[in-house]
Amino acid sequence: MGTVTRVNGPLVEVEGLTGAAMFELVALGPHRLPGEIIALRGDRATIQAYEYTGGLAPGDPARRGGSPLSARLGPHLLGGVFDGLLRPLGGAGMWLDPAAPPPARAARAGRSWPFRPLVEEGRTVARGTPIGSVDSGSSPPYLVLSPGGAVSRIREPGPCPSGDPVAVVGGVQVTLGREQPVRRALPYDVRHEEPVPLTTGQRVIDLLLPVSRGGTVAVPGGFGTGKTVLLQQIAKWCDADVVVYVGCGERGNEMADVVAELGRLTDPRTGGRLADRTVVIANTSNMPMMAREASIYTGVTVAEHFRDMGYDTVVIADSTSRWAEALRELGSRSGALPAEEGYPADLASALAAFYERAGRVTTLGGATGSVTIIGAVSPPGGDMTEPVTAHTQRFVRSLWTLDRDLAYARHYPAVSWAGSFARDAGAMTAAVPGAAQRRGRVSGLLAEADRLTALAELLGAGTLPAHERIVLLAGRLIREGFLQQSALSPRDSFCRPERTTLIADALLAVVDRCQTLVENQVPVAWIEQQDFSPILRAKEAPEEEIAARRDTVLDALERSR
Repeated sequence: MGTVTRVNGPLVEVEGLTGAAMFELVALGPHRLPGEIIALRGDRATIQAYEYTGGLAPGDPARRGGSPLSARLGPHLLGGVFDGLLRPLGGAGMWLDPAAPPPARAARAGRSWPFRPLVEEGRTVARGTPIGSVDSGSSPPYLVLSPGGAVSRIREPGPCPSGDPVAVVGGVQVTLGREQPVRRALPYDVRHEEPVPLTTGQRVIDLLLPVSRGGTVAVPGGFGTGKTVLLQQIAKWCDADVVVYVGCGERGNEMADVVAELGRLTDPRTGGRLADRTVVIANTSNMPMMAREASIYTGVTVAEHFRDMGYDTVVIADSTSRWAEALRELGSRSGALPAEEGYPADLASALAAFYERAGRVTTLGGATGSVTIIGAVSPPGGDMTEPVTAHTQRFVRSLWTLDRDLAYARHYPAVSWAGSFARDAGAMTAAVPGAAQRRGRVSGLLAEADRLTALAELLGAGTLPAHERIVLLAGRLIREGFLQQSALSPRDSFCRPERTTLIADALLAVVDRCQTLVENQVPVAWIEQQDFSPILRAKEAPEEEIAARRDTVLDALERSR
C-alpha cells in the first residue's frame, strides 16, 4: 500500500507502491477512486485519476490493483450506455448521470442470459471458435469464444448468470463476461487488404467518398457544420452489425438526445430497436476529463470483441479533438515537454496507434470481421492546419471535410467534394460495373462547375460559352438533386446503393440531353428556363417513380427544340 503525497487535479503522486508496473490500476483514497500509473521513478508513481479528486488529500492510502485498465466485456454491452471506463450510465432525458439508475438492459452485468451451447463435450476447438451463444432477440447473437483446447464440460441450454462458467476448455473456466485490457489490441489471424464497401446510406459518401469495411475516416469540421448529425446518420443507417458510438467530450444533453433517439428508432434490418445493436460510450464534457482519454480505447476494444465473433463493427468517435485536449491537460500538469499548440510530443503516435486498430481480418476462429473507425475532428475556429487535424489526415484512408460555406447555405451533409478524399474509392468502384465511370462523371462535373462558378461571379454567367453554362447547370442539378440529403425526411434520410445509382443515372441522363441540345444549336437560355423540379425532387420519390420523373424532364427538353 502506498501513500498519496500530492494532488494536482487529475494528476496524483503516490509513494511506497513497491513492485508497481506502468499502466497498472490503482485505487486512490478511502473511496477507492480508479487511477492508472503513467510514470514511475523508483517507488514514486504518477497516476492519472479517472474520477473527480475533490476530497483526496496527501496521506490518503493508495492500493495497487494488480492489472492494467480493463473493460468488462459481455452480453450486457449491446443496447447499453456506459461511461469511459465501461460502467453503466443512467438517464436519457436531459442528462446522462453516473448516479442515476442505469437502463434496464445494462443495469446488471451479472443478470441471467439465455445460453445455448454450440459444441459438444470432448471436442477440441481452436482459440476463438464459438462454443456458445446468447440470443437476446433482435440484437446480433452474442457468441462465447473458446480460449482453445478440449471441451471437458459445457453448460446445458438455459438461463446463465454472466459470472457463472458456461464451459471448461483446456482446463480454463469460460464465462459469458470477461475483463479485457483496453490499451492492448486483441489478436487476429490475417489482415485483409482488399477493400469491401461499407454502405452508409449517404449519397455523397457512398458515390464519391466511399469507405471500406475496416477502413479509417476523419471528419473535420468547424462549429455548426453538421458533424454530429452526419455521424448520427451513419450510426443509424450503415450496414454494420454492431455500432459503437463514443461521445468523447461532447455536451451531455446532446448525448442524452442521441441515446433517446436510438431507443425510439426501428432497426430496418431486424425490425427491433436500433439501440439493440448499438453500444454507447459517453464521456461528456461534464464528466471527469481523464476518463475521456480512456473512452476511445474502451470503444475500440468493444468493437474488436464483436469483430472476433465475425461481425462488422463501426466505431464512431465524436470527437478525437476532445480526447487530444485531455492528453494536453495531463501533459501540462505532469510537466511533459509541450509540442505544437501545447499538445504532447507523442500526439501523432497516439493517433496512429488508435487508427491502426481498424481493419478487416480473419479472426483466430476463422471468421471474417472488421472494425471501421470514423473519427470527428473539431478544429478550433475551423483551422484545418492545427495539429490534431493535420496529424489525423496522415493516418486515415478517407477524409470527409465539412465545408462551412455549404453548411451556411443549408446544404447538408456539408461534405466538401473538393476538399475530401477516399484512397480506396478506385478499388471499390472497379468491382461494380459502371460505378467508376459514374463516380468519375459526377466528380468531374462538380469540379468543372466549381471552376466556372468563380468565373461566372467575376464576369457573369451570360458571358460564358453555351457548353460551359450547361456545366454550371449540371453542377446545380447534382448539388440540389443528389448531394443534398435531409436527415429529417423519412424517405430521404437513408438511400440504398440501388436508389443512389438510379438518382445519379437519371440526373446524368438529363445533363447529357442538355449538352446534346446545345450541340444542336438550341439556345442555352431556353434550356436554363426549363422546369427541372421533377428530377430535383426524385430523391423524395419512390424508386419506381424516378424513371418517370426523368422521362418527364427529357420530354420537356425535347419540346423546347
